[in-house]
Amino acid sequence: MELSFLDYSLIFGFFAVTLTIGIVVSRSSGKNTTEYFLSGRSMPWWLLGFSMVATTFSTDTPNLVTDIVRTNGVSGNWAWWAFLLTGLSTVFIYAKLWRKSNVLTDMEFYELRYGGKPAKFLRGFRSIYLGLFFNIITLAAVNLAAIKIGGIMLGLSPIQTVLIGGVITVIFSAIGGFKGVVYTDFILFFVAMAGAVGAAYYLVNIPEVGGITKLITNENVVGKLSILPDFSDTEALISILIIPLAVQWWSSWYPGSEPGGGGYIAQRMLAAKNENHAIASTFFFNIMHYGVRPWPWIMVALASLVVFPDVASIHAAFPGIEESKLGHDLAYSAMLTKLPSGLLGLVLASLGAAYMSTISTQLNWGSSYIVNDFYKQTVKKDASEKELVNVGRISTVLLMVASAVMALLLTNAKQLFDILLMFGAGTGLVYILRWFWWRINAWSEISVMFAAAITSLVLTLSPLGNALFGYKELDGTVVEGVFPSWATLPSIVLITTVIWLIVTFVTKPEKKEVLYSFYQKTQPGGPGWKKIIDQARAEDVNIVDQREKWTVPSGILAMVLGCILVYCCMFATGNWIYGNYPLAIGLTIAIIISGVLLAVVWRKMKSDIL
Repeated sequence: MELSFLDYSLIFGFFAVTLTIGIVVSRSSGKNTTEYFLSGRSMPWWLLGFSMVATTFSTDTPNLVTDIVRTNGVSGNWAWWAFLLTGLSTVFIYAKLWRKSNVLTDMEFYELRYGGKPAKFLRGFRSIYLGLFFNIITLAAVNLAAIKIGGIMLGLSPIQTVLIGGVITVIFSAIGGFKGVVYTDFILFFVAMAGAVGAAYYLVNIPEVGGITKLITNENVVGKLSILPDFSDTEALISILIIPLAVQWWSSWYPGSEPGGGGYIAQRMLAAKNENHAIASTFFFNIMHYGVRPWPWIMVALASLVVFPDVASIHAAFPGIEESKLGHDLAYSAMLTKLPSGLLGLVLASLGAAYMSTISTQLNWGSSYIVNDFYKQTVKKDASEKELVNVGRISTVLLMVASAVMALLLTNAKQLFDILLMFGAGTGLVYILRWFWWRINAWSEISVMFAAAITSLVLTLSPLGNALFGYKELDGTVVEGVFPSWATLPSIVLITTVIWLIVTFVTKPEKKEVLYSFYQKTQPGGPGWKKIIDQARAEDVNIVDQREKWTVPSGILAMVLGCILVYCCMFATGNWIYGNYPLAIGLTIAIIISGVLLAVVWRKMKSDIL
């Protein structure tokens, strides 16, 4: 595929602007670790909100959505749509708590909530476990998507792709720090959205597809359109909809959708001016991430079923692609090769924007763990701020190299989604309850982390797991187990929950001084802290701020109304596109009603936050 002068101008102009921003803010970002990782805690909600949306707008996301749509239809996206419940619980319940904690990273939280050697171990181990292991997997997914895009659209080899994309991004990330990431995210969002929407509109209307009317009546597409799974197919209904909504959203840790908040979402909440800005930024992110943004990707995925009905047709059109990289996720890149000059340059720039936004965020976030929670705590406690910033820059480079190497060994984005989901299964309840139940201690988290990893490996990769829940042969043949395959996740959650509850009750609770200090700083409230509050009062220790009202009941109501609002946005957008106008109008009315009710609840909550 040949690029025109206009295409090259758009691409190189975009990269030039991005690098310029990184260079301009590098002086202030390098002052200290607070500036480098949190931009001085002075960010407004709208800037952080756009940054969250841009960060999750990665090159691997449209590939993942395409893989899901082509394999399981539009309804298959409930595997990640269900995490809206996690996101809105963070918005209306946990955002203000994270901001009140005033920690530099969410790993620092461990020594605020817990005490002694277990807390130090947890902080150090988790910083490496997440900052290196999970982070490298996530970065590898983004690099893998870039490899596929580069291979199909530009004819680049995998090594050439990661070298070109990686070098530019790592230079920008290392010198600009968090401020450079957030500022450029604002630009990246608009470039990425323009590219995604423009590509979807053009590709749906190419002669091979024939427009929206012909698309939704095409025999390859008609069975994939439904937003909800087929209710007559019990197994599909349970695995695609019921399990994600009933179990997955609160029980599984996943980057960007952590129960109780965490990761790079927590990093942005901690960088906000105050609690209200933290809440507003995360709410804006969830509306855009779930309610609006998926549809351009979905439409391209549906159109790809007309042009490339199977993997063999993709391979026939692009014989130069390595066998190990073939998969349904390639269809997105394959469709983009049909774009005209100008729009092609914009889309490639948008994919570069998506790539740089996600990579730079992950690098800065992972580096913050390595510097603040590992190096400073276990390697050199008296390190100067300048030294810590330099370690952050070095770790940024090393993370990029490691993820690029891993990307060369992987096949598709769904692989990595399943790996991350598997290792986080069963841990979510601890992260939700640790704010509101005094009895959870450091050993609760240590046990749930190891129990989830071990149980997941045993039940998914071992002969025992294969016998219990079945497996797929290399040729795709499904071998049935004793239990249906959808029972795997609930089983992992049940076993893991039993283990961490037993460990919690057989180990000593945290010292009262630690619990008093945590409550006094964050004011979580609720019946789960009654024993500690009563004990403090008996000792004439004041840990309760009488001005602070418990907002969790209002937060849960706001979460429910928010879910109705965002899911109606999602359904309404889809039905407007499909031409189902009566239903689309009804859903739009539901959006307005739920929005008004949410505004009333939010106004009350806002007045209750100090």
